[in-house]
Amino acid sequence: MLLKTFGWSFAVTALGLVVGVLYDGWTGLGVVAILSILEISLSFDNAVVNAGILKKMNAFWQRIFLTVGVLIAVFGMRLVFPVVIVAVSAKLGPIEAVDLALNDKTRYQELVTDAHASIAAFGGMFLLMIFLDFIFEDRDIKWLGWIERPLAKLGKVDMLSVCIALGVLLTAAFTVAPNAHIHGGGHVDKTETVLLSGILGLITYLVVGGLSGYFEGKLEEEEEREHEEEEEAKRSGKQKPVILLAGRAAFFMFLYLEVLDASFSFDGVIGAFAITNDIVLMAVGLGVGAMYVRSLTVYLVRQGTLDDYVYLEHGAHYAIGALAALLLITIQYEIHEVITGSIGVLLIAWSFWSSVRRNRALAAAEGKEGSDDAKAEVPSGV
Repeated sequence: MLLKTFGWSFAVTALGLVVGVLYDGWTGLGVVAILSILEISLSFDNAVVNAGILKKMNAFWQRIFLTVGVLIAVFGMRLVFPVVIVAVSAKLGPIEAVDLALNDKTRYQELVTDAHASIAAFGGMFLLMIFLDFIFEDRDIKWLGWIERPLAKLGKVDMLSVCIALGVLLTAAFTVAPNAHIHGGGHVDKTETVLLSGILGLITYLVVGGLSGYFEGKLEEEEEREHEEEEEAKRSGKQKPVILLAGRAAFFMFLYLEVLDASFSFDGVIGAFAITNDIVLMAVGLGVGAMYVRSLTVYLVRQGTLDDYVYLEHGAHYAIGALAALLLITIQYEIHEVITGSIGVLLIAWSFWSSVRRNRALAAAEGKEGSDDAKAEVPSGV
């Protein structure tokens, strides 16, 4: 089961590491490995969300999502989007950007480094909004309750996350940006660039979130309509047109999944810029990680167990928050790739271990309760 589901992912991982070595030696291998781990850790909650919706769809639409959908939202976002964002930020055509990455790496690195402030501001704001909307939502299960309980109460204030994000942007623009690092070791005032790029990152998040909410609303409408038609069919004794209705509902599910998956894709793509500006290593590392999104989704659907490790989603979002902070800091200061990549991995590992401990505690409590019940059933004197 494990090999069948993850076989292609393992093969692509091995191929990606080999490409990293051939392209940039052991440094390339290390960067590909860090990017792959980062993408996998950030994409776990994506796979969980996808699987929760995907299991409601019939076999045909599951195949559509896991083939066409993955090519569009996963590979398209993770492999094409980095080229686009570099081309726009460095004012190059996509073909020219790719050509520079392959044939004039030094010049390409200079252009990307000089454009780092705009990339970091855009990505930092987008990731920060994902993190803030998560921690301000009141959830039944809390990981770090001493932090999450008061933040959930604050989250009842409308547009609080947007206000905080704009405050962070203004702080970065007027404190960090005036001393932004540029290629060659100098500094330049990039206040306007950071402000514009950060606002664009915020708008992008709001648009993607709005589209996700729209398709989710359509999905709920279809589910309500399906329930009403089922009740009407029972009263009239007629058979409901199951195939047509299922097709409409599945279609809206598919659209919703595409928008949702695209929004999750941004964090891995943007986060990669905090680790490397090399488009080749970025594409290879994210490509390896993207394969695991599909494999994890398939695995979770087939296993049917999505709630075993309940804190992983929390860990992934805390990792997103850490990446947002690091991106904004790198506008002025350089941070080693190992530090950037390790923080996310450590947070995921911590949340995983917390989930394991929670599961053990629940199992022990159930076992004790069962033992007490058994003793109560034994007649006195036995």
